[in-house]
Amino acid sequence: MIDRLATVEDEYAVLETGLGDPEVLADPARLRSMSKRYKDLTPLVEALREHRSRTADAETARELVNASAGDDRELWRAELTEAEADVARLEDTIRTLMLPTDPNDGRAVILEIRGAEGGEEANLFARDLYEMYRGWASTKGWKLEVLSHVDSDLGGLNQITCVVRGDTAWSHLKFEGGPHRVQRVPVTESQGRIHTSSATVTVLPEADEIDVDLDERDLDIDVYRSSGAGGQSVNTTDSAVRITHRPTGLVVTMQDERSQLQNRARALQVLRARLLQLKQDELDASTSAERRAQVGGGGRSEKIRTYNFKENRVTDHRIGFTIYRLADVLAGDLDDVVEALLADERARQLADGEG
Repeated sequence: MIDRLATVEDEYAVLETGLGDPEVLADPARLRSMSKRYKDLTPLVEALREHRSRTADAETARELVNASAGDDRELWRAELTEAEADVARLEDTIRTLMLPTDPNDGRAVILEIRGAEGGEEANLFARDLYEMYRGWASTKGWKLEVLSHVDSDLGGLNQITCVVRGDTAWSHLKFEGGPHRVQRVPVTESQGRIHTSSATVTVLPEADEIDVDLDERDLDIDVYRSSGAGGQSVNTTDSAVRITHRPTGLVVTMQDERSQLQNRARALQVLRARLLQLKQDELDASTSAERRAQVGGGGRSEKIRTYNFKENRVTDHRIGFTIYRLADVLAGDLDDVVEALLADERARQLADGEG
C-alpha cells in the first residue's frame, strides 16, 4: 500500500511547485483548484513521510537489538516496540486518509428547517433546531447567515433557510438531513401530557454559478408583498420573490430583504443548490435515494434522531447511538453525536474497500 502511494508524493511535489507559478497565480480558478488539492493531500503526505521515518527507526532499532547486550539491548528493544506501534498506527491513518472524499467537502451548506407534524409544537421545535445549529456553528467557527425565515404565531419557525460557511461545515452538517423527532410536554399542553412532534432538516451543498447553468428562459419570476406570521404585511412594496424553475418544477421564495434584487439573488442561490443536488443525484442512484429520504413525509414514524426531554436523551437511529445530555446537544454541543456518525461512515468505507 505504501509503495503505491509514491505517486501521491510526486503529485504533491508538482502542486507545491505549481502554486508558485505566475501563470497559476494569474488564473483564480486554477489556483483555487490546485490549492484545494494541495490542502487535501497534505495530511496524507505528512503521514507517509512520518511512516517512512518511523519504519527506518524500527529497522535501526532491530539491528541494534541484535548487536547489543544487557541494558542496552533492553533499551533498543523498547525503542523497537514503540517504533513498530507508530508504524502500525500510521498505516491505519494512511488507510483512512486514502478513503474516497466527499465531492462536496469544503462547500458552504444550504440548511433548511421546517416544522412538520405536530402543529405549533413542531414549529417551536424547528426553532430549537435552528438555535442548536447556530450554537454549533459558533463553536466550530463557521459563519451562519439567515437567508429567509417565516415565524409562527407562538414564536416558532414555520421554516428557515440559512447558509453555513466553513471548511468542515459540509462534512459535519451532511448527517443532519432528515426528520427530527421531539418528545416533550408542549407549552400548549394543559394536561401535562407528552406529545411527539417533528421537524425536517434539508442539507444542500451550495452551488457556484459554474456548477449549475441557469437559463433565464426557464424561470418564472413573480414578485409580491412580504408577509409575516399570521399573514400581516411586513413590507409596503412588492419585494418578495418567488422563482419557479419550469424544467424541474422547483419553487423557491424569499422575502426577508426589503430589496427585490437581494431577495432574487438569494432565491437563485437556493435554487442553484437544489439543482446541484438533482444533478448529483442523477450521477449516483444511491445518493439520490439518500437525498429523497432526507425529508420524507415528516411523520412521527420516519426519523433520523429523537430528542426525548423526559429521559434527557438524544438518540440517532441510523447508528443506534444514544447520549443523555439533551440540554448540551440543543445548546450546540453536537460533536459526540456527529463524531459517532463520522466513525461509522469511515468504518463502512473501510469495510467496502476491504470487501
